[in-house]
Amino acid sequence: MPLALLALAVGAFGIGTTEFVMMGLLPDVADDLHVSIPTAGHLVSAYALGVVIGAPLLAAVTARMSRRKVLIGLMLLFIAGNTLSAFAPDYDWLLAARFLSGLPHGAFFGVGAVVATGLAAPERKARAVSLMFLGLTIANIAGVPVATLMGQHLGWRSTFLGVSVIGVLAVVSLALLVPRDSAHASSAGLRGEMAALRSLPVWLALGTTVAGFGALFAAYSYITPMLTDAAGYADSSVTLLLALFGVGATAGNLLGGRLADRSMRGTLFGGLVSLAIVLALFPVLMGTAWSAPLAVVLLGTAAFVTSSPLLLMVMEKASSAPSLASSANQAAFNLANAGGAWIGGLALAAGFGVTSPAVVGAGLAVLGLGVAGVAYVVDRRRAVPGRERVVASHVPELSESVHH
Repeated sequence: MPLALLALAVGAFGIGTTEFVMMGLLPDVADDLHVSIPTAGHLVSAYALGVVIGAPLLAAVTARMSRRKVLIGLMLLFIAGNTLSAFAPDYDWLLAARFLSGLPHGAFFGVGAVVATGLAAPERKARAVSLMFLGLTIANIAGVPVATLMGQHLGWRSTFLGVSVIGVLAVVSLALLVPRDSAHASSAGLRGEMAALRSLPVWLALGTTVAGFGALFAAYSYITPMLTDAAGYADSSVTLLLALFGVGATAGNLLGGRLADRSMRGTLFGGLVSLAIVLALFPVLMGTAWSAPLAVVLLGTAAFVTSSPLLLMVMEKASSAPSLASSANQAAFNLANAGGAWIGGLALAAGFGVTSPAVVGAGLAVLGLGVAGVAYVVDRRRAVPGRERVVASHVPELSESVHH
């Protein structure tokens, strides 16, 4: 695999760290800025809103530009957002800075996925995407815990300065390792890019992402009370246990990339079935201290097996606008985050027990499997021989730049 994938992974590591670290810093931020913790929680929502808005918008408006320049520009925007977060004088400024930080998130992964598939051999496209996402999953193992400890001991502002430094390293890596490529654009411009998203198969693929990862976040959003109230762990042990989720996500991401190169749809179906089974077993697995860590690892593994095939499927279905489609998939991922947490919270509020969000998540995984099945039927009716293995094949200039 080319070294350029390392540059993409460094950027993904920084993005993953800044996305998830705010959860651990909420009490410190709330205390320093004199707001309540629920109010500080809006900082998480502001970032997610930035992702949802910025992902398709930035991918569409930069469609005519060199992808290398786009990636560097997105990381510069990422650095600006995190630097402004570090120096925000009050809550409102920090809220705006967090929104700004979220804007480049989805577009970076979307454009990065197209670059990654263009750099890899045809039979290694899914593995190339999984290596880019390796930075995101490793952020959950190392980046978020370290950044949280830094914020707790040196002040929360130091965390965002540290993340900005990671962004600078990503810019340098991208400039040095990603090959120069020709600007690519649809002749129809922005309108043509948006038209690529009018296809039913594209929306079915995005719907699978929302349901599948909604299943994950329905449970993961409430994993802390499950570990403390059901499994009996102390609050001080939760950070280490959550790092196990990152271990499982990393393993699932790498496994999914390897399997998807052999059978993209088979890997997707298998991952969703596994996720439904793991979530259905959560009430039992969370009942004892020895099986709860296993449940956390299995949850990360089963969920992230589906990440590469889902992204590649969306790109395939919108082959005339792969950057926009894969960026839209990141927006769908964040909608899954918000929607899954909300649905899981309804189960808790209804008094069904601390592990009930996982059972709801199992239902969402089954729903995702059903949407994927409908997509399969639609594809069979529109069958074009050999299309499933062709991803972003309309970007010859990037592959040629690598060979030369």
